[in-house]
Amino acid sequence: MPSPEHDFLSDSALEIMESAARSGLFSYQEGSRKLFDFSCDLKKDWSKIVSGQTLWKHDRDGIDKDIRTLLTQRDVSAAVYIARHSTQNKRRLAEVTGSFRDTPMRERLSRLRVFWVPGDFDADNEKARDSTYENLRDEMTKDLLMQVVLGGLTPQDVSRFAASGRPGYPLAILSHVKTQGYRSLSSTSKVLGFSTQILKEEVQRLFVIGFLESDSLQGGIYRISDSGNAMLDICSRLRDYLHEDLGESNENKELEHICRLLGIDYPSAPSGMSEPTTKVDIQNPTELLMQHVAQADKDGAINWPEPYFALPSM
Repeated sequence: MPSPEHDFLSDSALEIMESAARSGLFSYQEGSRKLFDFSCDLKKDWSKIVSGQTLWKHDRDGIDKDIRTLLTQRDVSAAVYIARHSTQNKRRLAEVTGSFRDTPMRERLSRLRVFWVPGDFDADNEKARDSTYENLRDEMTKDLLMQVVLGGLTPQDVSRFAASGRPGYPLAILSHVKTQGYRSLSSTSKVLGFSTQILKEEVQRLFVIGFLESDSLQGGIYRISDSGNAMLDICSRLRDYLHEDLGESNENKELEHICRLLGIDYPSAPSGMSEPTTKVDIQNPTELLMQHVAQADKDGAINWPEPYFALPSM
């Protein structure tokens, strides 16, 4: 019989991912719990399955079984292990994962995400439940959702993207590459109406940041990366904010939480803007990013991604 701590942590993992999906950046669908303590499918124009086990009262053999179960599933994008913190558990986990390094499953270890919970956690204590949930939420958002759903997007990526001195251009390029592809500098330049020199510079910036990717280190034929897609999705939701169409009272706490982890404090910017502002603090990534969004919206050259919504449980 699972302990109250075990049930609370497993349920919290799903609640955290379902709550984050209300940001509109991806959709959430709960999966079957036949094999795992918790499982869900996170969807955009792709599908990423997240499955997990919770360790609270297992013995040594239980840890081995949990990890083996998580790593042997081929279709799992992220294997989550929420574990009770103790020296014995950490030592045994290191032993088990180490034993996989010399096997064909060693590459699957990169999917494993371990989140430690204080060993004295008591699910009957309300304050302990609240603090444990908040800590788990922050850790899972940073280490799991940012990596799996947002393509490894970081605050540094956002700052470098926003630092372009050509408002709206980077977004127009990302949108074009996503919807129409990028085959040559000259043809893309004609479609977007940018000079070839400006386009070359902006594409190179996006390639260096990691928002565009290519099979060649020198570039040439580009496609949008997972993190580039995530940036485009976030900017689309920021456009909703500027149009006062983000949600009830123009608020979305889940999006706000994710954006703050990326250094985007969009509630500090005025909504209902009809024209892009020309006066921005060039040391403020949020102001620069909102200027890009407003200008791209005014130019009307963006195919803005629609928000994603929750799906029925499987």
